[in-house]
Amino acid sequence: MTPADLVVTPGGVRFLGRRFACTVGRGGIVPGPAKREGDGATPAGVHRLVGMLYRADRIARPSGWAEPIGPGDLWSDDPRDPDYNRLVRAPHPFGHEKLRRGDPMYDLVLLTDWNWPEGVPGLGSAIFLHRWRRPGAATAGCVAFSGRDLRWIAGRVVPGTRVIVHSGQDREC
Repeated sequence: MTPADLVVTPGGVRFLGRRFACTVGRGGIVPGPAKREGDGATPAGVHRLVGMLYRADRIARPSGWAEPIGPGDLWSDDPRDPDYNRLVRAPHPFGHEKLRRGDPMYDLVLLTDWNWPEGVPGLGSAIFLHRWRRPGAATAGCVAFSGRDLRWIAGRVVPGTRVIVHSGQDREC
């Protein structure tokens, strides 16, 4: 591990000599091979950041490699979909999650390489780093932060930054 890794620990996320409060999935943290679509768990393991999306109509571009979220941008979460666990566009005939939400939760999203780019059906999808609903509120499997902390982190990560999630933690880290 290096200071440039995002390390999820029981005390929070460590990154660049700082510690940040976060929340994880309502199903807790599970070993990666045990992760399943819809279980609400955050997969343990070493993941890498592979993308950054943001709402250009709401926030300034957080980093040079960030891409704007468009009105029709979706994320496939349907194991039957050939594009499972990938960015897709509306209209989309399979189950999906809207990336352009009414609330601020996805105003800034860091994408991980969990089960990507070739998604194994049912192994879980949309494992992101994003803004939390409120402190202590569990996610559907992502790692979530306050908006302020997420923006600070986003301004300092690069493609390939490691996200190291240790197993055996509660929903709040």
